Amino acid sequence: MLLTFFSNFLNHHQVLVADELYRLLGDQYTFVATLPRDKGELKGGMDYSSRPYCILAGESAECHDKALQLARTADVCVFGACSQEYAAARAKSVTCGLSFECGERWLKRGWINVLSPIFRLWLKNYMLYYRIKPFYKLCSGAFVAGDDHKVNAYKGKHFKWGYFTGVDESFDVEMPQDVSMTEITPLMWCSRFLSWKHPELPVLMAQRLKSNGYSFVLDFYGSGERENTTRELASCLGLGDVVRFHGAIPNTKVLEEMRRHKIFLFTSDGFEGWGAVANEAMSQGCALVASDAIGSVPYLVEHGRNGMTFKSCDVDSLTASVKHLLDNSHVLQVMRVEAVRTMRSMWSPKVAAQNLLQLIEDLQNGRETSIKEGPCSKA
Repeated sequence: MLLTFFSNFLNHHQVLVADELYRLLGDQYTFVATLPRDKGELKGGMDYSSRPYCILAGESAECHDKALQLARTADVCVFGACSQEYAAARAKSVTCGLSFECGERWLKRGWINVLSPIFRLWLKNYMLYYRIKPFYKLCSGAFVAGDDHKVNAYKGKHFKWGYFTGVDESFDVEMPQDVSMTEITPLMWCSRFLSWKHPELPVLMAQRLKSNGYSFVLDFYGSGERENTTRELASCLGLGDVVRFHGAIPNTKVLEEMRRHKIFLFTSDGFEGWGAVANEAMSQGCALVASDAIGSVPYLVEHGRNGMTFKSCDVDSLTASVKHLLDNSHVLQVMRVEAVRTMRSMWSPKVAAQNLLQLIEDLQNGRETSIKEGPCSKA
């Protein structure tokens, strides 16, 4: 089976699944990078385009033509970001084979998003071509299917997908015998300081926790336009002894810090289409406390078992979730173990690649997906 995956760049959010698919399929797997390489867009600073399975279609006419040929003739194609040209070419082909579109939700900001030229091009292509061909949808977020239903797209053809970060199979979250409530519990927030990331929420939460006598420290990592205002808020609320700001650090250091912290706060609103930091935090043994509007959260988190969710933008809901963990240290430790187990057994790059091949086999043989949970299960 010749499988070709199209997306804008081969960055660190794509490469681990790509490596697994290449391991399973060898030369029958190709990744097409549709845009020219851009250091600002590689997200992590590393260029993976030297992989033997990668074609840089955005950098030469020859590679572009080769990619178009693959779009028309490969047994199976997956079309991610910035690949409408190739998806449309495949859909127009008389011999169009099994195909998937892969992406985040369209209506992050509501119906105003329908004015986007990118959305309008996609909807035109869907109505003219994709809906009458063997096209399905891989949903990189729990709200993708709902948005598609609003525009009558892909009904009954949605499957779970996402972004897949590294999972250390040797990492073990120890279950300490001492579950004393006297220790200071470390909490972590790490992201760009942007309005829709809501860095003010953990600060307001910290004020409530401190006033109630909880022993904790809250560490912020990252930089951005809202960093100074967040620092000022913490200072004005007299939180200098429990809230600390560390600036931006490399991703390798972020992962190390996650292992030192017990609770990770993920406070973005619905503009967070997926949020791979959730994968990373859970993989490193953090109990994730996350907004219910984040795309990855309904897929990854079972509230009260492997993480906690709170009502988006609601500081009281956030505080209640964190208090529950601080009041129940044994629950916190079990949740950390379950978080690692979830990422290792269900949401790792290895499992995602295997499940995708199983889904392809099921669809090609006229069956419903045999995957019951995780990537490639019904969305």
